[in-house]
Amino acid sequence: MKKHKVAMVGVGRGTAYGHIFSNHPDTEVIALCDMDEKSLEQNGKEFSLPDSALFTEYDGILQTDADIVVIGTPIPFHSEQSIKALEAGKHVLCEVTASDSVESCIKMVDAVRKAKTKFMLAENCCYMQFALEWDKNIKAGKIGTPFYAEADYVHEIRSLVDGKWRSNRAPLHYCSHSLGPILMWMDDHIVRCTASGTESRSFPVATDGNIDIQVALFETAKGATIKMARSSVALRHPALCTYNIIGTEGFMESSRMGYKGKGRRYFAGEDPEEGIEIDIDTSAPGITDIPLGSHGTSEYFLVRDFLKAIEEDKTPPIDIVKGMDMTIPGLIAHEAAKKGGVWLDVPRITD
Repeated sequence: MKKHKVAMVGVGRGTAYGHIFSNHPDTEVIALCDMDEKSLEQNGKEFSLPDSALFTEYDGILQTDADIVVIGTPIPFHSEQSIKALEAGKHVLCEVTASDSVESCIKMVDAVRKAKTKFMLAENCCYMQFALEWDKNIKAGKIGTPFYAEADYVHEIRSLVDGKWRSNRAPLHYCSHSLGPILMWMDDHIVRCTASGTESRSFPVATDGNIDIQVALFETAKGATIKMARSSVALRHPALCTYNIIGTEGFMESSRMGYKGKGRRYFAGEDPEEGIEIDIDTSAPGITDIPLGSHGTSEYFLVRDFLKAIEEDKTPPIDIVKGMDMTIPGLIAHEAAKKGGVWLDVPRITD
């Protein structure tokens, strides 16, 4: 089978996927793009690429014979770069979140609708090993019908926020790590939301990205409630990356000490009344043939499903609709917070 040719855009986050694509038997990395010439040169050597395969201008990538473009640039660039790649006949794997405004999300949906190639949002939290295991248990009815979930992501990255592009990214805008797995487990989407959090006391300069913390409530089409807390500046160490889902017949919850650790569950009729302790891991056992990043085997399985969708001409698991389901609610929730905690409808943009 002919190998897919992959171009990586944004060599910081993008090359995490680059190592997977470069080691995959069905793909090869043929070009890199980044504005930072020093970083671009270093990564070019790492991937054994000639200078002619290194680009500081995005449009140069679109002139190559790459058939897959992986977008790992800052969120404000995602929409425009995805659209250009789709219009150039490239498949697109785009980092989260899909975009930073509802208007640009609409433009992305329109571009995917017109394209003959595939688009997938790279929400790796959906592919962490425990998330995949939970999905099987929930879909098998182990906790009955889910009606409530929590996902708190309090990750202090002050050095990346202060004075940089993230200084304009409201905490709730970066919502897909939290909402993605929950919406996958529930097979649901959000219809309305409210939120609070507009104060910035951690930094002297008040910007959206410096808001201390935001908390949102979401209602889904199936009548479930989701609570999400988000911060990029709160000094909660280690980072709080936790999930909790409750149904009519039990619950599952993860560790409060990062993604890995010990959680708990209760399956009615199967577990003792006090529930049992469960292991929370991001990696599947036995995956040793590729370099793995800080997110375990999640990117490995995400890339696998993306390539399968291309080969079999099927809809990717996190297609444009699901990608928007994981993106737009956070954009609307931030507006709800700015308006004093009002409830706002969340539009669903389908293809």
